[in-house]
Amino acid sequence: MKLKLFFLGFAFTFLNIQAQNIPLYVGTYTHGDSHGIYRFEFNTETGDLTNKQLAINIDSPSFLAYSPDKKHLYSVNQSGNGFVSSYNINTDGSLSLLTRVSSNGKGPCHISVNKSGDKVVVSNYVGGSVSIYPINKDGSLSEASQVFNHNSENEASHAHSAKFSNDDLFVADLGRNAIYHYKLKNNDYKLESPSIVKMEGNPGPRHFLLDKKSEYLYVINEYGGSITSIKKTKKGFEQIDFDATLEETYKGKNKCADIHLSKDERFLYGSNRGENSIAVFKRNSKNGTLNRIQNMSVHGDWPRNFSLDPTGKFLLVANKKSNNISVFKIDQESGKLSFLHSINSPEPVCLLF
Repeated sequence: MKLKLFFLGFAFTFLNIQAQNIPLYVGTYTHGDSHGIYRFEFNTETGDLTNKQLAINIDSPSFLAYSPDKKHLYSVNQSGNGFVSSYNINTDGSLSLLTRVSSNGKGPCHISVNKSGDKVVVSNYVGGSVSIYPINKDGSLSEASQVFNHNSENEASHAHSAKFSNDDLFVADLGRNAIYHYKLKNNDYKLESPSIVKMEGNPGPRHFLLDKKSEYLYVINEYGGSITSIKKTKKGFEQIDFDATLEETYKGKNKCADIHLSKDERFLYGSNRGENSIAVFKRNSKNGTLNRIQNMSVHGDWPRNFSLDPTGKFLLVANKKSNNISVFKIDQESGKLSFLHSINSPEPVCLLF
């Protein structure tokens, strides 16, 4: 009887450990030791990253996105003239290539999927264009259904990120210092505004996010070392706040990269490449404004994308130049970060839970 109880307890513990492990896919540049998209197992109780494997050997899959049902994965590929790839996620976590199509612009750097899972949008940094692709029922991609060229005679576009929000599509254009707004009309996206708010100087809007109700939009500015906070109004949009991401004592060069909200939307995080830190902000839930409360070292060099795990208890940072992923614990009361550990990973750029 005791032996039976022992084995039952062991089995329960083993299943519990397995249940705590979730996949983390890592997009990379393949200029050095990296060979494609990697996969780790992440323990949502301990924050440990284990069982690293090469999910697929493919060229510079720098940014990744899931389908809503997480049966397929999508990437941009910063090689040649630029590509977009779709993958089937196999039962063992490896990836199989489904389709590979032109990104319709050089330097594709960002990809996202709409909530219904029938469209992908890709931002081409070098080409200055934004491409929309239909997703087929099997997860494969058709050729682009729409391509928007943001370049003008006087200004070069550098489209850096784009996201769907219900019937809206927003695009951060670092080259033209603008957040573009498109509206879905008769199954096509039409330009609503080339700039939802005026961006003073040359801040270089890079990535952005919307809150759950799509009432607020937060933009991290690559050149400006700052975050622009925007509120949606009945008449359009208005800027409500502007905050520095850097410590006042830091005087070196810096380029901001990524931005995320905590699960409860009480805190906002942004990455600094140069200061090599994550800036932590407390968010006012009533008026949407921000107050910076911490700059935490990333324990690495050149933090690109970072991600919060699905439990909201951990924050993971992809440090490209130092070839490591750093794991931080999030204090659920204060929102502040404490460093746990890091693990080697070749040229990490994007972390996808």
